[in-house]
Amino acid sequence: MHLKEVVDKALAKTFLEVNVLMNRSNPVYIRALDNEVNEVFDPSKNKYYKYGETKRWILFNDAGAPIGRIAAFTNDKYINKGTDFVTGGIGFFDCINDQSAANQLFDVAKTWLQEKGAEAMDGPINFGDRDKWWGLLVEGFESEPMYGMSFNPSYYQALFENYGFQNYYNQYYYYMNVDDPLPERFTERHAKFKAKPGYDARHADLNQLEKYARDFATVYNAAWAQHGEAKEITEEQVIKLFKKMKPIMDPRMVWFAYFKEEPIAMFINIPDLNQYFKHFNGQFGWMQKLQLLWMKWRGTNKRLTGLAFGVVPKYQALGIDSFLIKECGLLIQGKGWYLQYEMGWAGDWNPKMVNIYKSLGGKQSRRMITFRYLFDRNRPFERHPEMDYK
Repeated sequence: MHLKEVVDKALAKTFLEVNVLMNRSNPVYIRALDNEVNEVFDPSKNKYYKYGETKRWILFNDAGAPIGRIAAFTNDKYINKGTDFVTGGIGFFDCINDQSAANQLFDVAKTWLQEKGAEAMDGPINFGDRDKWWGLLVEGFESEPMYGMSFNPSYYQALFENYGFQNYYNQYYYYMNVDDPLPERFTERHAKFKAKPGYDARHADLNQLEKYARDFATVYNAAWAQHGEAKEITEEQVIKLFKKMKPIMDPRMVWFAYFKEEPIAMFINIPDLNQYFKHFNGQFGWMQKLQLLWMKWRGTNKRLTGLAFGVVPKYQALGIDSFLIKECGLLIQGKGWYLQYEMGWAGDWNPKMVNIYKSLGGKQSRRMITFRYLFDRNRPFERHPEMDYK
């Protein structure tokens, strides 16, 4: 076996194909779009190159066939609460079921990260935001992965743990059928807020994207950025994101709650893009774009995924989340527009979000793990601290 660093287009293409080779026997596997993976490693496309750098390697067997891959990242912006040492990242790991092969991949990433001053490595994670390719799938192999979700053979868990990686935190996904009745308390809380003057909930209008982008930034920065697990987002960033999402966005699934026209909560959902992309084999040229628009027009995508949820702290624990979700349910349930709903992952360090998913009647559909490996094997291992809501 021998390693090659990815230094040209031919090797970059092989890097993509390794993932396909490792998952080809699983009928529910969906290939990620090639251009989206390539953009992670393109300094002109990925803003995180302002804060770090990357390396990629491919492992070949003695016959010259690719049998594994890995990427390593440094990132000055990658900070977890409770961590007082420099932590690098690994991601895009794939490997045959051979511990010695996996060890070569982990070793080369570890060595490079040590040279860059890291004292630990987390993975598999992304050189970017946590909404894509974050965590190792350990439960839920029977269902098609949602867009941006990592997917891997079940034996990968043993490869990580045998090397010495430890469970830094679990990532839980929950699902429900769109037409499943909401618990009775949702109806009660909805009626309470309906009777109060000043409270309102409504879905987005594609002709007013900039307004809803501002509302998103307001709620997001109040509900999430304060906790240290996310940075503040600007209106300009959200406007850019919403305009990019516009071709696939269903405004009936993008909801905001208001008090006297001030945004106080959001419930953002989109059609699961993998239900389109599974037909494209990693490609996304003009033909695929036309095909996507055709499928969207026909309403072939019956699967929703949660993108973001948040309540401004002042209005938390009052039931405004129930009011907002019930309003959405009154519009979409029983229409046949969508059948399944799978929520974005919540870490075990965020029990409030896990409880919200459960309160909807959601059932756990998958579990992923973000692992940590400490280079100093004598350093005490600590799991991710629970979120502080104060």
